[in-house]
Amino acid sequence: MEYVRLGRSNLMISRVAMGAMSLNKVGSEEKASVLVRNAYNKGINFFDTSRNSIQNEQLLGDSIYDIRSSVVIASKTTAQSGAEVLNDVETSLGVMHTDYIDLYQYESDLFVPQANGPDGIYNAFLSLKESGKIRSIGIATQDLDIAKQAVQSGLYDTLQFPFSMLSSEQTIQLVKLCEENDVGFIAMQPLCGGVVENIPLAFGFLHQYENVIPLWGAQSQEELNQILYFAERPPVIDEKFHEDVERIRMFFN
Repeated sequence: MEYVRLGRSNLMISRVAMGAMSLNKVGSEEKASVLVRNAYNKGINFFDTSRNSIQNEQLLGDSIYDIRSSVVIASKTTAQSGAEVLNDVETSLGVMHTDYIDLYQYESDLFVPQANGPDGIYNAFLSLKESGKIRSIGIATQDLDIAKQAVQSGLYDTLQFPFSMLSSEQTIQLVKLCEENDVGFIAMQPLCGGVVENIPLAFGFLHQYENVIPLWGAQSQEELNQILYFAERPPVIDEKFHEDVERIRMFFN
């Protein structure tokens, strides 16, 4: 498994990350735990979840409590005030059996929390970082303008944004903007919500961008094995590869 630095967070994470937002769909707590541990045993050390899904936070926490120091956990909040942010973090820490969250992200398509803002959200993030309860600050959004504002603000270590082989040229420019500003790019929906079915092409396309960490939402061992296979044997990026990608992009766009 290859490991890279996640922007200026300085977190060293696997280039294959596991989105834990579907653990509750695996079938049982035991199956969810086995899937997470199998991912970890194959080198995946970055797991992303959200306060909006307490069940998935709990399933993840139960799965990695004894290897906590060896994994990187990311979670999110949609809190509307600084007080709510603080409350959400305490809840997440308890549910996941941990004293800290490596990457805590603000999730919004409406605005970018600012330092000393009247809502107190960003300052709450700062106080949590100073106390050691979170280690890095990120933002998660599906709005392109919000994403650009966050990157250019200099306040966020990472950006989580939809990115797949079907993404627009504007999104590709956003990826480059993150690289220029040393902001880690976490790609949600790497299969465009299930629209993309060609895993080799999808994996190879994203693997071209060294600053992009895709969140693969595997719901079975078979799906996980597919991703792990290409992590060990990345597709060859040649002229035919680009032609195949462009053909699919043209079909959907």
